[in-house]
Amino acid sequence: MSLRLRLTLVAATVVAIVVAAASVTTYFVMRHELYSQVDKELATHAQDPREVFRGPSPFGGDYVTLVSPSGTIAAGLAQGVPIDAGVRRVAAGSQSPYYRNVTVLHYHLRQVVVPLRGGGAVVVSRVVNYVDHDLSRLRFILLLVSFGGVLAAALAGALVSRATLAPVRRLTAAAERIARTRDPSERVPETGRSELSRLGASFNTMLAALDDAIETQRRFVADASHELRTPLTSIQTNIDVLKQQDRLAPEARDRLYADLQREAHEMRDLIAGLLELARSEHAGGARTTVQLDEVVESAVERARVRFPQVAFEMSVEPTQVNGSRDRLERAVWNLLENAGKWSAPGATVEVALGGGELRVRDHGPGIAAEDREHIFDRFYRATDARSLPGSGLGLAIVREVAEAHGGSVVAEDAPGGGALLRLRLNGSVTNS
Repeated sequence: MSLRLRLTLVAATVVAIVVAAASVTTYFVMRHELYSQVDKELATHAQDPREVFRGPSPFGGDYVTLVSPSGTIAAGLAQGVPIDAGVRRVAAGSQSPYYRNVTVLHYHLRQVVVPLRGGGAVVVSRVVNYVDHDLSRLRFILLLVSFGGVLAAALAGALVSRATLAPVRRLTAAAERIARTRDPSERVPETGRSELSRLGASFNTMLAALDDAIETQRRFVADASHELRTPLTSIQTNIDVLKQQDRLAPEARDRLYADLQREAHEMRDLIAGLLELARSEHAGGARTTVQLDEVVESAVERARVRFPQVAFEMSVEPTQVNGSRDRLERAVWNLLENAGKWSAPGATVEVALGGGELRVRDHGPGIAAEDREHIFDRFYRATDARSLPGSGLGLAIVREVAEAHGGSVVAEDAPGGGALLRLRLNGSVTNS
């Protein structure tokens, strides 16, 4: 079922419900008014039923029946008037007056039963076939009005939906062309200020984001291929040389094995970094409350083992953050590993967590001004860093994790030399 047809049906259904509710309400209000008028006149007549026996009266169309306290008809029009238990209770004084509808000889009667002073009851009847006729005509008119209203609503809904959905049809055509050509550079026209016009703008924004994502993916694949080519080439070269191991001295073979092991470690780290970045781009799983100070303490202990020649000084405050513990551990470790890698033997790395911010300061050579804006880019390695092990993904992963948690990471020159990296996570709370 098309959207246009659904909108038409919805419009017709809504109008049908509204018209039906209004018609039913109108019918019962009119029915109540008509019967209220009859009941009022019957009640007035019942106040002095003797008028019917004195000759002409304003209630000449009514029929009066007097009932004795014993429940028998005492006077009036006796034929066909039913004397049931209710009438007898009123005549005996054990029930209040009431109205009722009865049918006598194909005549629809409206009656009021009222007790008399001194005992007995009076039943005043009126033929109300004319009321039934009026209500029947009213039902017919309301049915025609309802049918006409629904038909008009369906027609109007079809016309309005056709005009309203024109931009949607253009968006659909554009989406189909993009799916066919796989070219997200196409844009749809944006006219007006309606919601559908904003939908067109949002669609163009989505296409722009998709285009950027595809371009980013292409660059990522190209950079990853380039970075993997270097260790693979080195491994292949060493393997080719090892094929002639009979001609190599033992020391040369040992150096080749060491190079192979180092290249294998670099490839492992590079692949792990690529997997982490890929997971960052598609992250969105369940998050929990993470005790960030415990994560930092664990990472510092690990760094002390990894860099025994560097002193890690730690100052942490109890801090909680809502996020992924595994990814936060990876980000904290990358910051500490970066500081340890740039620290000379005997140097100190200062780690502080407080106020919702993690600060890692080393006493290394610092960050050159031309490198400061790029150190968080993927595969970027400063000139001085190319002689050190690494893939250029560590700090890029830190930024990905920070942004995934609504935070940020910045690099600064530390007072007195060295680098200071600040990691702030949105929503982190320091417990007092």
